[in-house]
Amino acid sequence: MLIPPDVKGPRVNRQIRFSPLRVIGDDGAQLGIMDVDTALSRAQELGLDLVEVAPLARPPVVRIMDFGKYKFEQAKMARQAKKKQHVIELKEVKFRPGIEEHDFQTKVRHAREFLGEGNKVKVTLMFRGRQIAHPELGRKVVIRVAQELVDVSKIEADPKFEGKSMTMILAPK
Repeated sequence: MLIPPDVKGPRVNRQIRFSPLRVIGDDGAQLGIMDVDTALSRAQELGLDLVEVAPLARPPVVRIMDFGKYKFEQAKMARQAKKKQHVIELKEVKFRPGIEEHDFQTKVRHAREFLGEGNKVKVTLMFRGRQIAHPELGRKVVIRVAQELVDVSKIEADPKFEGKSMTMILAPK
């Protein structure tokens, strides 16, 4: 009975159809080049599986091992790697050209917290109505935000004008 090859993993036992094969034993020693049936019978004598580890090599390399234990170890390593990774998010803080000092300091404090958590901060300055006629006022506010946060961040994307807003991206140092 032929089992279709598993798309997500290596071929095992009867799924291996190439012959000859380079066989590696369960202890890591090279057993030499053999045909599929001989390698499979050797693995079954030991109560283990024949697993293809390098299908593109010529001849293909197979290893005698406990496939269930191998899959468990791979899953365990994937879980450990996932636990250690930190996804960097892009947090946004919005300002206006005529912002008052207290509001400005509060928003800068929020941006500082986001940067402290290791996230990037998108500083957005929104213009309303006639404010758009004075983009230099908005640019001053954005530059001031960058100066306030210079100790914890670096500018990743310079301030640029897009429609009715000006944006700048800050990344943690």
